[in-house]
Amino acid sequence: MRRDSHPRYAESMMPAGVPRDGARALARSGAASAARLLGWQRLYDRVNRPLMELAEMQPVTAQWWRERRKQKGAFRYLALGDSTAQGIGASTPGRSYVGQLIDRIEASTGEPVKVVNLAVSGATTALCLRDQLPKAEKVLAYEPDLVTIAIGANDIAEWDAVRFHRNMTQILGALPRHTIVSELPCFHLPWNERKVRVANRMIHAIAGDLGMRVVPLHRATQERGVAGVLTEFAADAFHPNDRGYEVWADTFWPLVEERIATVG
Repeated sequence: MRRDSHPRYAESMMPAGVPRDGARALARSGAASAARLLGWQRLYDRVNRPLMELAEMQPVTAQWWRERRKQKGAFRYLALGDSTAQGIGASTPGRSYVGQLIDRIEASTGEPVKVVNLAVSGATTALCLRDQLPKAEKVLAYEPDLVTIAIGANDIAEWDAVRFHRNMTQILGALPRHTIVSELPCFHLPWNERKVRVANRMIHAIAGDLGMRVVPLHRATQERGVAGVLTEFAADAFHPNDRGYEVWADTFWPLVEERIATVG
């Protein structure tokens, strides 16, 4: 099922391929924000349609990963996180960074991967703590070979530094020490980047105290610059597209590759 696309993905989730697509996505995002601020509901509904179409894909994406969970494999992988781990914005969930990592692991080891992806679209650190960790306990009992987590981007909208630190401390404290933890990506907007810098400092401090490795995702996405903004985001100008998720997978891969060598 990894290579098959749901037909609605083909219609509404194909990745932007040229800069003008990214520019249009950014223009729609800006128009949606302005319309919402001014109370122009009809305009907001119209320009916000691509984001709503992506939101409608969430049940389809979740089902895709539930089906993928049935596949057996010698290498066991547990993924935690939000919509980016699910693959919202990609042409198929298998092109999320989790899916692309699975492909690379299988190519590297020559063995199938058993994956449990507990990520939930829209998840904050609070929701990860409440909903994903209890489910993860059963998977962790079987000592998965690889655990990755990328969570916290959805906390930025209603930022509370104390709550974020408390939640991340509890989440990472419940995971094995070989867990690979991701930074928050670059948000590009100055008012959000100030919060992201604080969040990432916390992630490094908490993970460091636990002996966990941290993926330098912020630098990797920031370095993509204007070209990345214009070509590596989906139609909502928020989620990565296939090309954007490849950047995420490239950034995760060195630490994942080290983990594979340790397991082997």
